[in-house]
Amino acid sequence: MDSKFFSIINRASSTSSMQQSHNFSEILAENAILRRSYYTSRNRKAGLYSKISPLGSPNISVLPELESWVEKGNKVRVAELQRIIHDFRKRKRFSQALEVSEWIHKKGICSFSPTEYAVQLDLIGRVRGFLSAENYFNNLKDLDKTDKTYGALLNCYVRQRQIDKSLAHLEKMKKLGFASSPLTYNDIMCLYTNVGQVEKVPYVLNEMKINKVSPDNFSYRICINSYGARSDIGGMENILKEMETQPQIAMDWNTYAVVANFYTKAGLIGKAVDALKKAEVRLDKKDGLGFNHLISLYATLGNTTEVLRLWSLEKNSCNRHINRDYITMMQSLVKLGEFEEAEKLLKEWDLSGNCYDFRVPNIIVIGYTGKGLFEKAETLLEDLMEKGKASTPNSWGMVGKGYFDKGNMEKALKCLKVALSIHVENKEWKPNSTVVEGLLSWIGDKGRVEDADSFLCSLRNVIPINKQM
Repeated sequence: MDSKFFSIINRASSTSSMQQSHNFSEILAENAILRRSYYTSRNRKAGLYSKISPLGSPNISVLPELESWVEKGNKVRVAELQRIIHDFRKRKRFSQALEVSEWIHKKGICSFSPTEYAVQLDLIGRVRGFLSAENYFNNLKDLDKTDKTYGALLNCYVRQRQIDKSLAHLEKMKKLGFASSPLTYNDIMCLYTNVGQVEKVPYVLNEMKINKVSPDNFSYRICINSYGARSDIGGMENILKEMETQPQIAMDWNTYAVVANFYTKAGLIGKAVDALKKAEVRLDKKDGLGFNHLISLYATLGNTTEVLRLWSLEKNSCNRHINRDYITMMQSLVKLGEFEEAEKLLKEWDLSGNCYDFRVPNIIVIGYTGKGLFEKAETLLEDLMEKGKASTPNSWGMVGKGYFDKGNMEKALKCLKVALSIHVENKEWKPNSTVVEGLLSWIGDKGRVEDADSFLCSLRNVIPINKQM
């Protein structure tokens, strides 16, 4: 399993211990689709790529840059264009990747093989939907309808949860001999997982074995998830034992981490710890994402000692610690109620040289507020503002509501005023209506006309003001 899978899964698990198995199924499906690789080119020469890559917004067309490149007499290298498409797909800039692919075909820069057609079909499905992808597939020549293009169309159906079309397409692939890869069956298992029919996943795994298609790590992991999602720990353990005995399988840390998560949900703490130990043994000591995931799982178990030990090991093993790593560790410490350690970590992050990211200190702000430590939360936000660091109206509003619920109207009003003053940077935020009405009533009772006018003036930029207010 590639690291992309757990970079996604870590964000879900670190906030709520992977939340529900339904969310996990979304991750499984996304990973199965992304794992279908078409290009292996690693051309790193500077050129057109350096011109197009910075166009980060998916809404920006890359066609003017492509046309300008050609008009200036520059060479167009197929390998570089393929690299651009690969990079855009990896970064989920699918519209731009499709533009490049269609531009290549329109200009006749190279003859498309089934590989290029498969990539374009996949992109069409992502950008325009499965019906457009289906139409594109139907218009291909028969010699271009290979296992790659058939597989790409299956991905489109699966991604948009088209059960009947996916199953009918699978049957066609079987008849043509195109269902010999575990990827095809993995897609179907992900489909069942995504639509909540996890009980059907083991049958697909059995069908793979009957058809002499060897399951890969991901096949077993999806099946393990299907049993875990149904709280069938016995079934999960049987599949794990089978996986461990397969000669083609090299056991990985991801699988044991998934198992540990379900043991934790079942309250089998000892088994969860054993699974995490097995995961750690198989973890590449340079894999920051892996460390982050194990740290999150130990935090869910309430094991502060292991969280701190793994963080120390990660710092000693990995050359660099980015904000994502600090966010994971900060969330874990706050979840454990280890605010003293969290404050130390915040100071460490502040001195790390990493770019400022409000999400890091905001974790402590949320933690303080949840514990009723509104003064600490407010002090932290004020310290950030004094240093010229950005904060959000959401956080100030959250602290203000805490003060309001506690009956401290002066502090609530102060925090809400700050939130309103920085609202322009987050136009989606709206103040809590109960807090607003309560503060207006309180100001009115106090007869503080100037405060009322000032407060109403600030509110006008954020919410509609009626006559009653």
